[in-house]
Amino acid sequence: MQEKRVASTVLVHIALLIGLVLMIMPFVWMLSTSFMTEAEAFTFPPRFIPQEPILDNYVELFRRLDFTTYFKNTIIVALFVTTISLFLNSLAGYAFAKIDFRGRNKLFLAIMATMMVPGQVTVIPVFLLMRIFGMVNTHAGLIVPGLVGAFGIFFMRQFIKTIPDELIEAAQIDGASEFWIYARVIMPLCKPALATLGLFTFMGSWNSFFWPLIIATDSNMFTLPVAIAVLSGQHGTNFPLLMAGATIVVAPIVVVFLFLQRYFTSGITLTGLKG
Repeated sequence: MQEKRVASTVLVHIALLIGLVLMIMPFVWMLSTSFMTEAEAFTFPPRFIPQEPILDNYVELFRRLDFTTYFKNTIIVALFVTTISLFLNSLAGYAFAKIDFRGRNKLFLAIMATMMVPGQVTVIPVFLLMRIFGMVNTHAGLIVPGLVGAFGIFFMRQFIKTIPDELIEAAQIDGASEFWIYARVIMPLCKPALATLGLFTFMGSWNSFFWPLIIATDSNMFTLPVAIAVLSGQHGTNFPLLMAGATIVVAPIVVVFLFLQRYFTSGITLTGLKG
């Protein structure tokens, strides 16, 4: 019995190790290729460690692209979308989790049903709305469509439902308003969920390509993913140059994830406790 348990544990660890290698290898290849010449990137068998690492690709990337503008656009969009969506999604999540109002369950089901609609279906209606409100080729046009989402509301609702009702009832007895309860009682307890949802939202906004490509009609409004894609189309497919750009795009995501890792793990775990 003990031998079977040890063998099972070994097999699980081997499977996890294989999965880890498969997930990490593309990132290793991306980083490695960014320091290679174009000729070395196409050698066979492929090399994962450049013979003579160079920084020419990064220098060329900054020479060809107005990186300051694109980085500024990306960080503005990502920060505004993340900050405002956390407030709106958590506010709605609190209402659906703790406030008993007429039609609550039906409204929540209607919101959840929108998750079944592919994003590509709503692109044209949303674009037309942005054009009506004069938001095409503006930061507002890049930001507004991502400010609230069904997944964010669902995620925060699931977490807030785990908070004891007694805390809210005690605050209500003291005469606290609903918004005061939300801001002073609920939000301090939601740090793991907020960090997790914030990470998801930041990643999605930072890496967003399709919507910025549509709404930004001028290169001065491009975000980093769009700028790098346009670079590929204008100058051919220079893979080391593209990998240098991809590395710069991915780096902030890795930093944010490492900073929020402990909240991310607890947030995922606690949110799945209740349905």
